[in-house]
Amino acid sequence: MDNRIILLVEDNPDDVELTLRALKKNNVTNEVVVAHDGVEALDYLFGSGAYAGRDLSVMPTVILLDLKLPKMDGLEVLRRLRADNGTKLLPASQDPSDRGNSPSPGPSPGWAKGRQSHYFRHVICISFFMLFALN
Repeated sequence: MDNRIILLVEDNPDDVELTLRALKKNNVTNEVVVAHDGVEALDYLFGSGAYAGRDLSVMPTVILLDLKLPKMDGLEVLRRLRADNGTKLLPASQDPSDRGNSPSPGPSPGWAKGRQSHYFRHVICISFFMLFALN
């Protein structure tokens, strides 16, 4: 099993399932941590809230981030990630249809959550090849 962690930040259970299925179909065996809103994502990344005491030396290799989230939207999550020296270079992929004013100057290849699963699997496969092959 690959020890690189994927952080999936998604509030829609159908999109979580679609993403997990696409990863599995493309033989991505990494551990996937799912955060259901922006606050939970930041708690995981900074070791607070429910994730207090988490080993912060183990960070996700990539973050799949929905920008339309409850509690705190994905754009604010990105702003906070980019403002912190420990997280500003983490690759965060966003749905390009959401990206409008993305504050993400760091690595941020887009990904599409479309309902056409064959296309979605292809996008996931290419995104992970680009991200993991370069790291």
